[in-house]
Amino acid sequence: MSEHASDDNQQQQYARHHEQGLARRLSLWRDAQLARQALRDAGDPGLVLDLPSGSGRFWPVLAERANRVILAADRCSDMLDIAEAQSPAKVRKRIRTFQSSALSINLSANSVDCIFCMRLFHHVADSEERKAILQEFYRVTRDTAIVALWVDGNIKAWRRKRQEAYRRSVGGAPAVRNRFVVCRTEIESEFIEAGFRMVGHRDFLPGYAMWRVYVLRKTVD
Repeated sequence: MSEHASDDNQQQQYARHHEQGLARRLSLWRDAQLARQALRDAGDPGLVLDLPSGSGRFWPVLAERANRVILAADRCSDMLDIAEAQSPAKVRKRIRTFQSSALSINLSANSVDCIFCMRLFHHVADSEERKAILQEFYRVTRDTAIVALWVDGNIKAWRRKRQEAYRRSVGGAPAVRNRFVVCRTEIESEFIEAGFRMVGHRDFLPGYAMWRVYVLRKTVD
């Protein structure tokens, strides 16, 4: 099997993973609810950049506002193709896609009302990389950013930390190598350093789950 074919399979598996099982469907419902609430908290923006868009799972939510203009970007063009292929035609025609990295967005300064970033920061362990992404968000948005990630200060984060400590003590590998829990005070300081103030946040399950969605507003000197 070619490397390209292998990548295609991985991307299709990623898309299917988020649609399987009752628990997963309930999780998707809650994710969509959080996204709607965050968009309202951000002032119901009219021009939104979904980055990275991944499988396009939030496109139907973004398209619920009839006059919203939606840009969608991902560093992987094949993922954009998959997202477009599996989206309903009435949603797909509302989306303008382009290939781009979050570290270097192919848009000019102050191009959008809001950057919608639901599936990136929990994959970024390095503080300097997070800061670089946030600085790029600050450049491109003229108003708000919606950012989701795993944070500490809840039961699941405490359990995960304890399990990881046990695995290290017995010489085992981490359970999940590409997802990371961030200290809340650390990430919130990074938001401020990048030039944002926090409008608010919403938790997937307050006090229990790690998933938190922040709404940030750009500050202008």
